[in-house]
Order: sequence, then C-alpha cells, then structure tokens
Amino acid sequence: MKLLLIAVLAAASLSAQDATIHRENIEWTDVWFPNTNNHDLPRVLLVGDSITRAYFTAVEEKLKGKAHVARIATSKAVGDPALLTEIAAFLPEAKFDVVHFNVGMHGWDYTEDDYRKHFPALVATIRKHAPGAKLVWATTTPVRKDREKGATNARIQTRNAIVKELAAAEKIPVDDLHAVIAAHVEMHSDDVHFNKDGSALLAESVAAEVVKLLPAK
Repeated sequence: MKLLLIAVLAAASLSAQDATIHRENIEWTDVWFPNTNNHDLPRVLLVGDSITRAYFTAVEEKLKGKAHVARIATSKAVGDPALLTEIAAFLPEAKFDVVHFNVGMHGWDYTEDDYRKHFPALVATIRKHAPGAKLVWATTTPVRKDREKGATNARIQTRNAIVKELAAAEKIPVDDLHAVIAAHVEMHSDDVHFNKDGSALLAESVAAEVVKLLPAK
C-alpha cells in the first residue's frame, strides 16, 4: 500500500510539472557547428530561433578570418526545461569564446513573470557549459502584426525590458536588435521574420557586438 501511494504521488507530481510546460505543436532544433577541427580562430556561438538562423550566414561572412561561428537555433522557449537540456547537451561540444543569445520569440503561453523567473536559469546554464565565454544578449525583434494568442509588440517590449534589467545585474552587454530593425518595417518578410536586407542589417549589429568581445590575437 505504501509503495502504491508513493507511485500515485509521483505520477501526480509529474503530471503537475507537465501542466506547467507549454509547447508548440511542432518543436524543432537546428544545430550547426562548422570548422570543428580548426582551432586557429576564436569560436562564436549564436543561440536563438529562426530569426537567428536567417542572419547566421551573414554574420559568419562578416566574421570570416576573425572567428568560427556556430549556431543553436530552436523553437524551445524560456521556461521550458527542454531548452536548458539542449544547451547543456550541445555547448560542451566546442570551446566557445563568445556566446550571443536571444530566445524570446517563442513561448507566448508563458507569462512575463514566468519569463523573468526562468531567464536566469538560461544564463546559468550557458555559463556552466561554456566556462570562460563572454556573453552578449540580443533584444527580441518586433513583429509586423500582433497576434491575439501569440507575439505582440507590447509583450516583446516588456520582455526586453525585463531582460535588460537582468542583463545589467549580470553585467552582460546588450545587442539591441529591436532598435536596429524597428524603423524598417518594410524589411519584414511576414509578420515575424525579415527579408534578406533585414537579416543583413541584423547581422551587421551582431557581428559588431561580437567583435568587441573576441580575445586579442
């Protein structure tokens, strides 16, 4: 009877935990670690989502000869423990000198209080598995049109304000991609993503911020 009670309580606990995890119908992860056998240059990691994936190639080109650039792009949201699992799994595969990260465009079923609560765990996980790496956080970019049950510009602004406060406390510099692209609504390719010119503009800011943090030769 005692063992049965323990099993029931454990199942109830797992169910309660699962109820707090919000996922999309399709979740995805795209990991790209080029030049893994080359150690002649510093190594940079971009962590983000499909927007990061879109500007990745342009960043790689801008940093050619200065750094090897890798990416972890994912739909996992801040608040989902799977995000931390992915970070912990992939970061130890290479020694990174700079990690440029933003995971803010997914997870709209999480509240902004949830976002504030769980963001420090993301920072701690990156620091644990990329010891010695310098971090730079990027603000979440604006959307062209608000979605009733998804991203809205008001919520994006609130999340950016939350993380700017947390980043300041952690002494993490901020790459304000929101400000970079906000004046160029014509560069949206849909309500969330950007066309080639928009991605190039974002890449310019990312590369400029990363260069500041690269180790001296």
